[in-house]
Amino acid sequence: MAKVEVKQLLEAGVHFGHLTRKWNPNMAPYIYMERNGIHVINLYKTVAKMDEANEALSKIAASGRKILFVATKKQAKDIVAEKAANVNMPYITERWPGGMLTNFVTIRKAVKKMAMIDRMKKDGTFLTLSKKERLQVDRLRAKLEKNLGSISEMTRLPGALFIVDTMREHIAVKEAQKLNIPIFAMVDTNSDPRDVDYLIPSNDDASKSIDIIMTQVTNAVAEGLAERKSEKNEKEEAKKEATAPKEEPKAKAEPKTAPAKEEAPAPKVEVEAAKEEPKKEKAAPKKAKSSGDDLTKVEGIGPKAAEALTNAGMATFADLAKGDAEKIKEVLTEASSRMAHLDPTSWPKQAQMAADGKWDELKEWQDNVKGGVE
Repeated sequence: MAKVEVKQLLEAGVHFGHLTRKWNPNMAPYIYMERNGIHVINLYKTVAKMDEANEALSKIAASGRKILFVATKKQAKDIVAEKAANVNMPYITERWPGGMLTNFVTIRKAVKKMAMIDRMKKDGTFLTLSKKERLQVDRLRAKLEKNLGSISEMTRLPGALFIVDTMREHIAVKEAQKLNIPIFAMVDTNSDPRDVDYLIPSNDDASKSIDIIMTQVTNAVAEGLAERKSEKNEKEEAKKEATAPKEEPKAKAEPKTAPAKEEAPAPKVEVEAAKEEPKKEKAAPKKAKSSGDDLTKVEGIGPKAAEALTNAGMATFADLAKGDAEKIKEVLTEASSRMAHLDPTSWPKQAQMAADGKWDELKEWQDNVKGGVE
């Protein structure tokens, strides 16, 4: 992916901050200077932080998790909707529905209601309603489509949030923090960067500034999706190739038996040793496979929590399934005080389903259980 240059950001007005009297002191490290009563953002730090955020977003997209884009301000909503739709990611550009993340089960019911109305129109039951009822159903469908149409394909909690203007979307920020969902955001000089996991210091009011940042971010997401697709293709090819070479060792085994009959017992030892060597070689790749699993597939585990568990020796689904909820809680609390609120009660159960390969059962469980907590 081509990196954006400072000159391009300068032309787009990314460096313009807010009035000096409206600044947040925590943004001081990212401010270059003050001019005519307005703070100027350091664009070199913007580029560095953008690269860091793009790398993390690419990894999340490659893992198969969704990234929810949030922007309800007038100058950002159309840009965000267009860019997010290009990479097939969910987005909220109207009013943020309260409890969108913390009460996700109820939001899913509203989305299912929208699908039910569509089925009524297809099978003809909609026509059996009275004129007044049809009008009410149509209005309800239009309202649901406006507020939730863009997240209709999001069947589980997102892997991350990307927010334009954290001051305006403060409810989304709080909900994501409560569920330990990583937050990526465009942060202006009047916002608090401590609320965000991956910040991009930039002007979040100008449409040109939002457009150039969103272009870079969605390009990184597209890169992660392409990587995931290529990995799937490689796995399919590897499975096809794995079936073909099984017949080759039989042909090679025949000449080994011939010299064993003619010669003294000494060569037999060599033959036996030769038979044992491939066994040792085959054992090595098995260890490499169990080096670690993607723990973020367990509902409630974010990238930071997964890193803490891996460091504590719970790198695979099988290890996590054997773990005790209280011990897991201690590990998370020691790693970071921000993870002390997490409830790992259901994690061993989810990990056991993942370890057994019951992915459909796991997904169904995650859809029906609120925030991964029974």
